[in-house]
Amino acid sequence: MKLSRWFTLAIIFLLSICLSVGLGKAFSASSTSDYDWNLPTWMPKPIVPADNPMSAAKVKLGRHLFYEQRLSITGEFSCASCHIQSLAFTDGKPIAVGATGEKHPRNSMSLANIAYNPVLTWANPLITKLENQALVPMFGEHPIEMGMVGRETQILAMLESDRQYRQMFTAAFGKGKDAISLSNLTKALASFERTLISVNSPYDRYRFGGDAQAISDAAKRGEKLFHSESLECFHCHGGINFSDSVIHERLAFVEIAFHNTGLYNIDGKGAYPPDNTGVYAITAKPSDMGRFKAPTLRNIALTAPYMHDGSIATLAGVIDHYQAGGRTIHTGKFAGDGSKNPLKSEFISGFKLSESEKQDLLAFLHSLTDETFTHNPKLSNPHGDKSGRSVF
Repeated sequence: MKLSRWFTLAIIFLLSICLSVGLGKAFSASSTSDYDWNLPTWMPKPIVPADNPMSAAKVKLGRHLFYEQRLSITGEFSCASCHIQSLAFTDGKPIAVGATGEKHPRNSMSLANIAYNPVLTWANPLITKLENQALVPMFGEHPIEMGMVGRETQILAMLESDRQYRQMFTAAFGKGKDAISLSNLTKALASFERTLISVNSPYDRYRFGGDAQAISDAAKRGEKLFHSESLECFHCHGGINFSDSVIHERLAFVEIAFHNTGLYNIDGKGAYPPDNTGVYAITAKPSDMGRFKAPTLRNIALTAPYMHDGSIATLAGVIDHYQAGGRTIHTGKFAGDGSKNPLKSEFISGFKLSESEKQDLLAFLHSLTDETFTHNPKLSNPHGDKSGRSVF
């Protein structure tokens, strides 16, 4: 994958920090007691980097920047183009498409509860801060997403010339010539993204709120199946965020995991498509071939299509995949029996499920949809039109 010289140097710098101080240091945190997260008591607060404490002013600025199309090379594309609120901040496409129409090899991951993710991409264990992750869509060139490379001065000038942005940057970062900067832009974006918290699904009201009527009997039966040893779902999709990679204030240590789910087995030895090899692309370790993060299942009914490459269209199809213990592709360049992938997770062993049990499991997964999150006006587009003029 080719990158611009600027971006390559930035990544090398970030990686050198990770390698020199260790991943543990990447999670050094500040107190979040001064910011009102408005969370139920059962939900812990996210960890916030010490160099970017939360504030309402940063969140407001970040929300405007998240939906700001003028940051993109075409002036018609924003972060929200790939992360649509009504779809739990996904885009409904198999793989993401950037501002210029160039396709990304990966499915747009949901941003729901992104603040609780210790790693922020499908398969890169080194990108651990939202402030750093923002550089990838902003400045990556293969594929182009936002297309901001070489336009840094132009973008800052646009923000400087906008009275409302000048006011918001000053409120968030104080007065001074350096208030409007790319560093502060990413800090504001990260602050807004940390507020994308989903905690009010029917299942939340049932399990944590004590409302026995919040979900159907079918969903209750599906919950039991989900947490059964025969299906093994909970091993990779357990806990408050329905993922085994999680970080928050109540954890004594960071939990990070990647898994090979037997989605491919191109050569009979476990190979995945060359542009989607998982953690292997970072480590070059054969055992990391095809290992990807287990994403949150919150709002999963809204985030089709599924898997890291969007190659399974429906939730029912995902269940079929795991029921078979891996996917078999009969023809084409990716043909192979994923159930026989020698590198797949021990939890992907297959199981038997009746049609009624399958419907119960689907009912449970649908109970994880949080409509207050997908309709929350505080998370919606604050811009009145494509020009980027803000509505306060």
